[in-house]
Parts: sequence; structure tokens; C-alpha cells
Amino acid sequence: MLYQLRLFFIALQFFTRLPIPRWVGFQPEWLQRCTRYFPLVGWIVAWVCALVYLLAVQFWPHLLAVLLSTAVGIWLTGAFHEDGFADVCDGLGGAVGRERALEIMRDSRLGSYGVIGIVLLLALKVAALNAFLPLQVLAVLGMAHPVSRWLATCLIWRMDYVREQGKAKPLAQHMRGGEFLLASLCAALPVIGVWALGLMSWQRIVVGVLLAALAAVWLARRFQQRLGGYTGDCLGAVQQMSETAFYLGTLATLPGWWTA
Repeated sequence: MLYQLRLFFIALQFFTRLPIPRWVGFQPEWLQRCTRYFPLVGWIVAWVCALVYLLAVQFWPHLLAVLLSTAVGIWLTGAFHEDGFADVCDGLGGAVGRERALEIMRDSRLGSYGVIGIVLLLALKVAALNAFLPLQVLAVLGMAHPVSRWLATCLIWRMDYVREQGKAKPLAQHMRGGEFLLASLCAALPVIGVWALGLMSWQRIVVGVLLAALAAVWLARRFQQRLGGYTGDCLGAVQQMSETAFYLGTLATLPGWWTA
């Protein structure tokens, strides 16, 4: 149990700005095993965002509370995933070859595709969250962050890392079946909890998960076709796209035959 707790703290340190206790220590091989807790880190990010939203909505309009919650989430993760999404937009936005695409994605400068992509993505997130009722905002935040991070771990589980060196290289080992199962459990529990508490209908949850999964599968196919695998930026892009898709799916107006 102490080893598992250490792995969780290592994942928390890698994916967020949050400090971890000194007793945790560090071993390089722990980075290869901590991805099992990537969805669990999503719990922490979701709780912080939800708490900020819950406090802000007591004093300011709903839209402003959503914006503050989104801003805190970006700060908490150091814009780690947003940066990956923007880099993928730049690298795969144009008709360039594999090596050139990887070179563009490695460049710290942001191009037109990246700027347009991240602005539109954040606009979609904020607009979708603003359309929910307050309790629904808390529910979708609690589900979307773990589920989207679980979908990113699917790439680690099933695809090859294509860079010789990179910020995700220590994490880019194939996950064992048991590790992936644990990550899946961490993603499923909040979804089951929201449904059990009656905060959202199972139909909306299913549509949200399906749309998030479709976004992840589409991106994974693009990565395989254009790059031959994935990079750390690709993980961030999957997390961001599937999180946004989850919001859009749970917000969608469902036909009468589906809700009956």
C-alpha cells in the first residue's frame, strides 16, 4: 500500500503543480508505473475545479464562476495538457511529413493552428459548462477529468511512443493489464457515483462517455497514420479533446425514444 501511495504522489507531482510529502522520495522506475493513477489525479483536479466553481458561484454570475474554475484547472496542471493540444494542432494541422510534424510539435513557439485550436477548445469548454445547472457542473467535472485521463492512458496501453527523447518518455512504457484495469476502475467510480446519486441520467452519461471515446479513437487513428504512434503532446491532446467531447455529449439534447 505504501508503494501504491508513492506512485499516486509521483503521478500527482508529474501532472500537477501540487507539492507532495518529502517522505515519498523518488525512483526513476516509479514514473513508468505511476500512469495507473493518471485518472485518479483527475479526481483531484476535478475536486479543485468544482470547489472553486462552488465558491465563485455564490458571489458572481454563473459564467464568471465557470471561467474562474477553468482558469484554476489550467493553473493547477500548468497548462500541461492544453500545451500538448496546441502543439498537436500545429504539428498535424498542415500537410507535412512525419519528421517535420514531430519537429513542429517539439518547437515551443505557438503557430496559427495552435492558437486557433486552443481558443476554440477553451471556448467550447466554457460555453458547455455554462449551459449546465450548478449541480450538473459539479457532476460533469467529477466525471470528465478522470474519464479523459483514462482515455489518454489507452494510448500508453495500446500504442508506441515515437520519440527517442521527450517529456513523456519516462511514462511511455506499455502498461500491464493489471495497471490498465486499475486506471479503468479509477475512471469508472466517479461515473458510477454520479449515476447512483441521481445527479445525471444514465443516458446522458453514456452519450458523454461515447462521444469522449470517439474523440480519443479518432485522434489515436490520426496519430498512428501521421506519426506512427504517440508523443506526450498526443496524450495532452486526447485528454483535452475527450474532456470537451464529454461535456458536449452530456449536454446534447437527446431524442425522445432514447430518454423514454
